[in-house]
Amino acid sequence: MEDCLNEKFDGVKAKHSSLEVLQKWRDACCLVKNSKRRFRFTANIQKRNEADAMRRKNKNLRVVVLASKAAYRLINCAEASSHTVHEEFKANGFGISADDACFIVESHNPEKLTRHGGVDGLAAKLKTCTTNGLAMDDKELTCRQQLFGTNEFTEREQRSFWVFVYEALQDMTLMVLAVCAFVSLIVGIATEGWPTGAHDGLGIVASILLVVFVTATSDYRQSLQFKDLDKEKKKISIQVTRNGYRQKLSIYELLPGDIVHLAIGDQVPADGLFLSGFAVSIDESSLTGESEPVKVNTENPYLLSGTKVQDGSCKMLVVTVGMRTQWGKLMATLTEGGKDETPLQVKLNGCATIIGKIGLVFAIVTFAVLVQKLFASKIIDGSQWSWSGDDALMLLEYFAIAVTIVVVAVPEGLPLAVTLSLAFAMKKMMNDKALVRNLAACETMGSATTICSDKTGTLTTNHMTVVKSCICLNVSNDIHESAKKILVQSIFTNTGGEVVVNKEGKNEILGSPTDTAILEFGLSLGGDFQAERESTKVIRVEPFNSTKKQMGVVLELLEGGVRAHCKGASEIVLAACDKVINQNGEVVTLDDEQLSYLKSTIDTFAGEALRTLCLAYMDLEDGVSADTPIPSSGYTCIGIVGIKDPVRPGVKESVALCRSAGITVRMVTGDNINTAKAIARECGILTDDGIAIEGPDFREKSMEELLEIIPKIQVMARSSPLDKHTLVKHLRTTFGEVVAVTGDGTNDAPALHEADIGLAMGIAGTEVAKESADVIILDDNFSTIVTVAKWGRSVYVNIQKFVQFQLTVNIVALIVNFTSACLTGTAPLTAVQLLWVNMIMDTLGALALATEPPNDELMKRAPVGRKGNFISNVMWRNIFGQAVYQFGVIWLLQANGKSFFGLDGDDSDLILNTLIFNSFVFCQLFNEVNSREMEKENVLDGIWKNKVFISVIASTVVFQVIIIEYLGTFANTSPLTATQWLFSILSGCLSMPIAVFLKRIPV
Repeated sequence: MEDCLNEKFDGVKAKHSSLEVLQKWRDACCLVKNSKRRFRFTANIQKRNEADAMRRKNKNLRVVVLASKAAYRLINCAEASSHTVHEEFKANGFGISADDACFIVESHNPEKLTRHGGVDGLAAKLKTCTTNGLAMDDKELTCRQQLFGTNEFTEREQRSFWVFVYEALQDMTLMVLAVCAFVSLIVGIATEGWPTGAHDGLGIVASILLVVFVTATSDYRQSLQFKDLDKEKKKISIQVTRNGYRQKLSIYELLPGDIVHLAIGDQVPADGLFLSGFAVSIDESSLTGESEPVKVNTENPYLLSGTKVQDGSCKMLVVTVGMRTQWGKLMATLTEGGKDETPLQVKLNGCATIIGKIGLVFAIVTFAVLVQKLFASKIIDGSQWSWSGDDALMLLEYFAIAVTIVVVAVPEGLPLAVTLSLAFAMKKMMNDKALVRNLAACETMGSATTICSDKTGTLTTNHMTVVKSCICLNVSNDIHESAKKILVQSIFTNTGGEVVVNKEGKNEILGSPTDTAILEFGLSLGGDFQAERESTKVIRVEPFNSTKKQMGVVLELLEGGVRAHCKGASEIVLAACDKVINQNGEVVTLDDEQLSYLKSTIDTFAGEALRTLCLAYMDLEDGVSADTPIPSSGYTCIGIVGIKDPVRPGVKESVALCRSAGITVRMVTGDNINTAKAIARECGILTDDGIAIEGPDFREKSMEELLEIIPKIQVMARSSPLDKHTLVKHLRTTFGEVVAVTGDGTNDAPALHEADIGLAMGIAGTEVAKESADVIILDDNFSTIVTVAKWGRSVYVNIQKFVQFQLTVNIVALIVNFTSACLTGTAPLTAVQLLWVNMIMDTLGALALATEPPNDELMKRAPVGRKGNFISNVMWRNIFGQAVYQFGVIWLLQANGKSFFGLDGDDSDLILNTLIFNSFVFCQLFNEVNSREMEKENVLDGIWKNKVFISVIASTVVFQVIIIEYLGTFANTSPLTATQWLFSILSGCLSMPIAVFLKRIPV
């Protein structure tokens, strides 16, 4: 079976599968009872093709706009004086309507923007200030929302419970059984009268309705869980200036007129216009499919919702929100595309198809044998030409049994059990601070063999403070006044952060943890952020990125002159310096002795696990413009700062837990190698036989050297995004590892994309990183990553348990009815009984076994890895062992049941078949308990903690008693004696010691 699954159902990857591959496995599923239900949680290929077509249309929009600009100019001449504002907007003081504002950005028409007075004129018409943002009370806010709309996208309404009932009724086999029930009712009432003749038909109808409503309830609950998780995924906050101060707002609260602050990695939250900023590049591929970044500036000020800031930073005026934006129009199509199916879903679809084909053959043969036996008996009686209503009902019963065998044989619940388990795990993981964006990540994380983790914010707390500094070649706090002036200027102007006044009138520092630490240091020196910013004019900014590992700014000074400031990785910035400020505040040539002193200071700070940054500056010639690149050498070193970022509590224990679970943890950081090694040793990542290497050295290695050192690499310092990507790619392809990668920056996106599981940081991570990730770690904690791995293993093992349980029921139900039909000419399990068994093993079984919470034992096993078989030898041993036992019990009852229990009389067959049915159900119930552990002998450990499991078992027992004792007329059963009940329960109970015996057989 594993070979067959690998041949036809193994092409789907955990992510980035092509539409051709997704279509291929669907075509291989030739036996599907209910396509609406089976393929509910899979990609909608038709809708995705429509979304691609819309992207191509957006891509062509630029061409259309350029071609029509000449026509716009002519039209504008005629329309210049005809611009009107809708009365409702004019009455509330607005100088432009929502549709007109939308058209300005959508059309990319500069003439239209100019006619409204440019960006400043448009801001005035939107009743906003480009400096202080919107100034409004609750009444004004409500009015603006009513006129311009909210920044929310119209989503599909939550489907009602009755839709799921309707979809459950689409099951082909249930439809056939419903027809059988209808015919049975007509023939039964015609021959035996009402109500006696209606019992069989009504029994089947009642069973169908029970199956449908239980299935629909389970599916409806799943859909609600996924909807809740989708809401969590869309919670994005953005920096906004409103009512005169900067604050963090949800993107859903944005309104036209808001002033939004964008930085590298942010997602543009609405359609708007560029106000001010530097070196802004926008990735519009999500909207147009075009990979080439678009430069945004005063000449091309248009910013579109859903695009991402690839480089630079800027302020944006929000013009259009919600469904009026380009992204809003595209989202209407995208949301219909569905989520990609997971590899395990596909494999289990394949498993269901293979077993279904076998079951179909058994059903046809069973029906043929039963019909042949009926014909043979009539020939012997000489009544082959005389057919009564009872004979017709008998044929109908045989056909219903054959159809029900198909119902039981096609394990439609297998792929849906994956979805149930994943939905349960995703909900629980959300409580454990992990938001799953890609369903497949849950199951893939259970197979992870390597975690490549960032240092800052993941292994450390990301609460940074400058604890040591070496300014002007002096590690004391005694800084010369002239040097302090340059240092404060460097700190407050060359930063991605900002010091703002909050509602309470106090200073508040905004920005990354590193910027925050440096700004706090600047304030402690007595610096004034606003005064420094106002005393200079920014000419050019080059924001920090992980490739250059530095940032720079060019300033025009009020007293005259131009100055560049640089800040970044200590050894990189220091290498660009040829001068230094000495202890007297004088600029002197950087000699070998001073250089050696600064390098040893860097090493000393790094050895104490401090992050080190070097600050430098240089005075430039006049005539520098915004297009002039910031120099790469000739700087004057101001000093070195050491920033403390403590290791998170519990990280060392989590790393040790990973090691015991067979998961290798590697640290990949942009920091200094000595800092990285110190932190790695503190976390337990770097061992005596491990290798710590720098990115530049890694890049220079030959392929032969890489093959030798990669398995031993535990720390990679000063790494670029390309280094991380290369390491991940080799681990996956060359060494067959299942790799999880953490990332927080825009440049981590390629590695997150390449990895089997991309883990983005929820606090420090950019929106670009989160979009590329499969799981978002909401608290940025490494311990949460280990929790995700534990849940991933739990999902994988839970589905294995369910598959083991369901295949056992499949095998026994098929063989029992088939052999009985062949040998006795009757089937001991009727259609109604088989439908009940199907519900026990399908919906209820999945609910019980697929929702087991993880335990600590899971992290003591070796990971499955990339090559592991899903249906393992251990599972086959348990399946066949239990199947042989159950078949033995039922065959023993069929052969000797009457004599053993002293059954005789007209109802002896009915009582015996009821006993067989009851024993069969209790064997399944106890086997469900056995399936909680595939190798561990004590299956009762922790059972009382799983309330879902206990509830399912208890409710199944209650319903079984009701079916046997009170619904005999409909279910073809007869009440049993206490002895017969005891035998049924003991038959099931005996499967537990047999399970212990089986688990001791080595495989």
